Amino acid sequence: MTSATNTREVEAQPLTEDEDLLLIGQAMTRMRLLTGRRMIGRLAIQNVAPGLELSHLDVLDVVRRAEATGEVTVGTIAEILRIDPSRASRIVADMVARGVLRRKASQADARRIVVVLTALGQRLLSEIQAQKHSVIGSIFVDWSREDIASFSVLFDRYVTGYEGVIQARITETTD
Repeated sequence: MTSATNTREVEAQPLTEDEDLLLIGQAMTRMRLLTGRRMIGRLAIQNVAPGLELSHLDVLDVVRRAEATGEVTVGTIAEILRIDPSRASRIVADMVARGVLRRKASQADARRIVVVLTALGQRLLSEIQAQKHSVIGSIFVDWSREDIASFSVLFDRYVTGYEGVIQARITETTD
């Protein structure tokens, strides 16, 4: 049982909507601190790939996701990560030197260079994903299947709504 659930059970009066939103906000702050510190990424690096940096994990993830829609260039990486192209180029060069990525000529335009995962890069992604699943699995070890199913639907709904609200507000300020 979570501390929020325990708090709710101890209280004699039902929470008001504002108190529920306050509890959600407090939980979001705690989660932001954990994700901001990139704890799962740090654990993965520590346990799976000492010597890599968090920026390397970001690039691995971008290449994995972007490869599904086409060829990945250093420019693609810079754009998705919202970093300077020269910084993206330095990170990619380091990862190529480590054997995690390799450069090759584009199939569409041989003048253009694309970035692809090596076997080592794919293995690192798999091992890092396993670390992430291990952490998440440990969190849910004492949850019922029904609670996990409900949470997954509600959490996805929450994140989708959050993305939509933020994107709408960004659009409002740029129009």
